[in-house]
Amino acid sequence: MNQQPRLMGLSQMRDIFASHFAEIRENIHFDNQLGMVHGDPRVFRLVMQQTPPFVINDHRFGIITRGEANVNFNLQDRRIAAGTLVYLGPGTIITPISFSDDLQIYGLALFADFPMPFHSSSATGSEGGGETWQMPSAFNGQVRDFQLPVADEDLMIARRIFDTLWTIVRQPDYHRPTVTALVAALMHHYDQLYHRQTDQQAQSRSHEQTIFDRFLQLVNQHCVQQHQLVYYASRLCLTQRYLGTVVRQASGMTAKDWIDRALVTHIKIELRHSDKPVTQISDELCFPNPAFFSKYFKRLTGVTPQHYRQHGIS
Repeated sequence: MNQQPRLMGLSQMRDIFASHFAEIRENIHFDNQLGMVHGDPRVFRLVMQQTPPFVINDHRFGIITRGEANVNFNLQDRRIAAGTLVYLGPGTIITPISFSDDLQIYGLALFADFPMPFHSSSATGSEGGGETWQMPSAFNGQVRDFQLPVADEDLMIARRIFDTLWTIVRQPDYHRPTVTALVAALMHHYDQLYHRQTDQQAQSRSHEQTIFDRFLQLVNQHCVQQHQLVYYASRLCLTQRYLGTVVRQASGMTAKDWIDRALVTHIKIELRHSDKPVTQISDELCFPNPAFFSKYFKRLTGVTPQHYRQHGIS
């Protein structure tokens, strides 16, 4: 991955759409809490015209109703087509590869100021008097992204919730508690379908593929602190040798290659989208010292962290 991930958050999307607002205003809504795209393919194309890869820092939900696309999410190539529900969580790295001219997506982004209707798994209840529920497990950070080919009936349920949300947010001074409740309903619908699919996949796929998929999930979650294969083997209750063999057979790459790839991607994000000194980044990413950090980064990218921060990689 030779190009640095670009942050694609609220302010960046507003900048992209600003000069085209008159053309797409009937099919987009953005405020400080959420953004919605109502099926307009021009909106997706405007984003894709920016130089990938992208990184997001919020929760995104998509409903694909027409066409298809090939996209790399968090180091894995995916094909998404009509009839698919998509979830992308904070920290997801997105590299679009190709998409059809008729691609149509209904999208929802929940920005940092959105009042989530759920408390964290460590919380015991709400302190503010309003009712909150446990965060559905598909969104608690264990899974960074998923794509669900679903039946027409399940797709229609998602569309009806989405369309109701759209109708409400288009009203002046819309009722925010109603929107929050509808978002909760949409997330529970996605969560139910996600667990239905994973249960079905667990029954049909090979044991080795299950290990590989779980390994990639752990790498995406923990590569910042854990750089060595021994940690992931321990989490999976496997020997390092067996895990390495399974990963190579499933992907054609070594397990260390996957760890390095995820870690370098995270380093690039920090270098390009933060003002932290290199010494601080090195410390936060659990390198023994800045000199080792710089040698590691140069070995894998060909340039020093300082050069990358200033110039990127050609």
